[in-house]
Amino acid sequence: MTAPSRPAVAVVGCGLMGSGIAEVMARAGRTVVVHEVDGAAAERGRARIEGSLSRAVRSGRLDEAVRDAVLGRIEVGTELDALADAELVVEAASEDEAVKTALFRRLDEIVVRDDAVLASNTSSIPIMRLGTATRRPEQVVGLHFFNPVPVLALVEVVPSLLTSPETVQRVQHLAEDELGKTVIRSPDRAGFIVNALLVPYLLSGVRMLESGFASARDIDAGMVQGCAHPMGPLQLADLIGLDTVKAIADSLYAEFKEPLYAPPPMLLRMVDAGLLGRKSGRGFHEYPG
Repeated sequence: MTAPSRPAVAVVGCGLMGSGIAEVMARAGRTVVVHEVDGAAAERGRARIEGSLSRAVRSGRLDEAVRDAVLGRIEVGTELDALADAELVVEAASEDEAVKTALFRRLDEIVVRDDAVLASNTSSIPIMRLGTATRRPEQVVGLHFFNPVPVLALVEVVPSLLTSPETVQRVQHLAEDELGKTVIRSPDRAGFIVNALLVPYLLSGVRMLESGFASARDIDAGMVQGCAHPMGPLQLADLIGLDTVKAIADSLYAEFKEPLYAPPPMLLRMVDAGLLGRKSGRGFHEYPG
């Protein structure tokens, strides 16, 4: 007798984070419906997932049959209405509060299941603001993965003051028991746990470079070779995306008004210039190809 299939999971956005979230959900056996803004973005997202799975095959961490089965459980499209029957929707759109709030308002209208959870992969935006854009704030929660999602084990679960204990338990069970992730719970404060610690460190690296104190190469080498970090602060900022680092810093500064959270002018100008790090080919370092 065939076991009944589990309700689908939906992911809004198929960039670096959304594609990784869709991949780990599908690898856990879930059917995943992914939404992107247009056909070109959907094609790029699908290719990103295929590339990640193919790298896992080449490295021996996954066999071809499993890769094909995982891809068969993922549907990438452009119709938001396709998410209507999802049990869980994970929003992974750009780190812009207006964009995310509008999305949550729309998802609240579209998703028909009374028990559906609406989760956000935001790095810093207060979950309360997203929850109160809906008629079901008790079912809205932060579910913050880390890049690259298939590799890094951590997930931050962030309930707002209105999130129900049942919602928290459901997403924690999913993250721990289905996805095999390590869960930490954070209060609903800008930056949560990880970015409230990490971003001031990254900004310190930017200020050190901006002041002429040291070169980007030496700043990064100092932290890698001297402190055993896997990469330096400027390399890590490039990996995260300088626009995302700026957005998180803006959220932190807006909430706490601490100078260490304010994005330095160099970071602002680089974002204005489109020098966003790895995804644009140039940030504090260059990434040919």
